[in-house]
Amino acid sequence: MDKKVENVNNNVENKEETVDLLDILLDKENKDPIVLMDEKGKQISFEQIAMIVHEVKKEKKLFAILKPIDKIEGLGENEAIVFLVDQDKDGNTILKIEEDEDVAIDVFNEYYDLLEDEMSKQKEKKTTKKSAEKAPAKKATKTAGKK
Repeated sequence: MDKKVENVNNNVENKEETVDLLDILLDKENKDPIVLMDEKGKQISFEQIAMIVHEVKKEKKLFAILKPIDKIEGLGENEAIVFLVDQDKDGNTILKIEEDEDVAIDVFNEYYDLLEDEMSKQKEKKTTKKSAEKAPAKKATKTAGKK
């Protein structure tokens, strides 16, 4: 896939109303594919993996990690791409492939850290729940004391 992926459908027509791409990306309930168009006009469908806020040169920027649903030459089956969420000259939300490899790696690392934190929380919840289920009810007992 060429690094110059042209914008997605800036605005998606949905039931006769226009929805901004950013609204779609930030909608946690949205499970629909994100459709991008390459420079040749070919549509490519992506699964949204994560949205990450990352600081670049002391400026916070929003990134989308998208995994292609359609096969892309040169990209492995379980690989994803980091896109910078930006705006065009008209103020429409656009996605640009992050070309700075260091920034892309940092964004992936933040994603992996978030995944690790979430997995730890889930493991902690399960452990706490199992402990509560296994803990025997304490019995009130009287013990004779020595005088």
